Amino acid sequence: MPHAPNKKQKRQDYREALKENGTTKMPKKKFYRQRAHANPFSDHRLTYPTRPEDMDWSTFFPAFIADAQLDPPLETTEGAEPVAVAKQPPKKLTKDVEVVDIGCGFGGLLVALSPVMPDTLLLGMEIRSQVTEFVQDRIKALRAKDPEQKQYQNIGCIRANTMKFLPNFFRKGQLSKIFICFPDPHFKQRKHKARIVSTTLNSEYAYVLRPGGIAYTITDVEDLHNWMVQHFEAHPSFERVPESEQDADACVGVMRTETEEGKKVERNNGQKFVALFRRLEDPPW
Repeated sequence: MPHAPNKKQKRQDYREALKENGTTKMPKKKFYRQRAHANPFSDHRLTYPTRPEDMDWSTFFPAFIADAQLDPPLETTEGAEPVAVAKQPPKKLTKDVEVVDIGCGFGGLLVALSPVMPDTLLLGMEIRSQVTEFVQDRIKALRAKDPEQKQYQNIGCIRANTMKFLPNFFRKGQLSKIFICFPDPHFKQRKHKARIVSTTLNSEYAYVLRPGGIAYTITDVEDLHNWMVQHFEAHPSFERVPESEQDADACVGVMRTETEEGKKVERNNGQKFVALFRRLEDPPW
């Protein structure tokens, strides 16, 4: 008598069936379980473009393809999303990705921002393979639920390590907004080098953000909040957005309430610390 499938096999069977059936049912998190955090310094066998011009975004935003071409062959990693590094010139979109959610988790912010910014392409970047797969299946289900095929076409999710490869995906000044929501606090001092906000990484955010663009941060850890404020304010390319302007930003309200971590903090009656930083113009040479 054959043994009953273990939990790992059940999760794999569920995900494969979901893809084959093309169902409009929302994916269930219990079939996409993974550790809460991943080591950004490990080799995760990621696929990424050599330069932004080589990235084929048509896989993630098919409704925005500028011209009708045959699909290029794709390279994928085991258990990862269809990362598209084109073997032929990539398909062009009618517009560029402008908003990025770094460490997007299960995609709550992406889904909530989609109708708020319907004419903007938003991308979630997540290092954990199964969490990325969940977000992608969630987006597919949301799109399938819309008979007119118009809703949620402007959001996508890719597996990526932004601490290493962010400039490989985006040109200088391409982005208008970056969200950093409830990042791993890395409490131990020897782990601070793994924090998603640092002097070096802030220079990369400054590179991909256009002047006037905003970096949004939120956390429930006050020490991490102070760290992020300190490092952004110390960077010559950023200035902190005044609280009056911050509170008037519609994206802040969404960021406070729609992420999975934000909802957990709400249930536990925790505090949320928010800070926004504006990309300044580069000084004249």
